[in-house]
Amino acid sequence: MGALSDHVFKSLKEMGIDYDVAQHPPALTTEEADRFIEGKEGVRTKTLFLTNRKKTAFYLVVTDDAKRLGMEKLTDLLQENRLSFGSAERLKEKMGLEPGVVSLFGLLNNKDHDINVYLDKEILSQERITFHGNENTNTVFIKMEDVYRFLNHLSYDYQIIDL
Repeated sequence: MGALSDHVFKSLKEMGIDYDVAQHPPALTTEEADRFIEGKEGVRTKTLFLTNRKKTAFYLVVTDDAKRLGMEKLTDLLQENRLSFGSAERLKEKMGLEPGVVSLFGLLNNKDHDINVYLDKEILSQERITFHGNENTNTVFIKMEDVYRFLNHLSYDYQIIDL
């Protein structure tokens, strides 16, 4: 494990949040990671780091990785004129992460506390969900109720949207 994952695991432990972790070779896509965690219970998520046209607002959107996401619908839901994926440089600046490992846990590194968090309503009924541990060599399984605890502990408000 690397320093980024160690920080995630230490933070979860300090918050009293239980988790399971599956170590695996580097996986740049959720499809690759799924090969290494096949048979383990937990909805696979995709986490998108987005920004508005002026690069003045930042969004983290968490949804089921199997879901096809329409940017027009998302733009309407977030009440923006235009959204795009945040650049690699902006992702590194705001969350300390590299492309391909965007995770809810990147909020631990958001010093400016300026990322708006959105959870897809569809995943809320799941008992467990998965994220990278801020590195693509592991997948973390966490209870949905602990996702709320994590966000509350970091003082992040979140909104539920129907994607």
